[in-house]
Amino acid sequence: MILVNNDTKLVVQGITGSEGSFHTAQMLEYGTQVVAGVTPGKGGQSTENGVPIFNTVQEAKDKVLANTSVIFVPPPFAADAIMEAVDAELDLVICITEGIPTADMVKVHAYMAGKKTRMVGPNCPGVISPGAGKIGIMPGFIHQEGKVGVISRSGTLTYEAVHQLSSRNIGQSTCIGIGGDPIIGSNFIDLLKLFKEDEGTDAVVMIGEIGGTAEEEAAEWAQKNFTKPIVAFIAGTTAPPGRRMGHAGAIISGGKGTASDKIAALKAAGIAVSESPAGIGELMEEILNK
Repeated sequence: MILVNNDTKLVVQGITGSEGSFHTAQMLEYGTQVVAGVTPGKGGQSTENGVPIFNTVQEAKDKVLANTSVIFVPPPFAADAIMEAVDAELDLVICITEGIPTADMVKVHAYMAGKKTRMVGPNCPGVISPGAGKIGIMPGFIHQEGKVGVISRSGTLTYEAVHQLSSRNIGQSTCIGIGGDPIIGSNFIDLLKLFKEDEGTDAVVMIGEIGGTAEEEAAEWAQKNFTKPIVAFIAGTTAPPGRRMGHAGAIISGGKGTASDKIAALKAAGIAVSESPAGIGELMEEILNK
């Protein structure tokens, strides 16, 4: 497993909001170590679950040794929340918030250069290492422990792929929703590098979609550097050029980012591509049984 393990100590930024409160309860129920919440002005209080609230992330790190953050802060304030976690030098920040202005993420991206913190998201369902903990909004009950990693730009298709795997008794090591915005923290290559070194991962499901060139770049990198089997799926084969489809990053522009381009690049790299989302689990099962 990667990113989330038994040493993860989570601080929830925006814990007193409705979304933060609800998902904190879900994460605690799954067994995640939620050690703190952060809401400025509410330091010294605690949630109904008994989680202590601090005014700043730095306080949460100093007093309860938080090393990971999840962000449920509204879009206008989310960029500041990310940078606060970076300033506290946490190992990982996972931003669930959808609708952060791209201009704000440009600033965040520049701010994080050279810093120790890794980011997943924004506009993502989060990360789960079955049996160790979940950070985010994914339904924990569909996952089971195992050795297949999942990286996906689409939250919904993450759940679909995981359900198919689990129904075939194929467990997962870590599942990561990387987010569908144009500017994100960790891309396919960043995470494939981690899965490459992870002894608990034997294969990877990679779910992409139209827009950008991340999948083509990942295919090129994987062909040269990744020996574990990959099953891929690309969403958006019927999407018309120039129209945004679901995610801010899912738009074909300048003749780049089409599903056919991505599928061709993946196949050229020797990666198995499922033609339908319904076939992801079946294709992985075939490959693992070889």
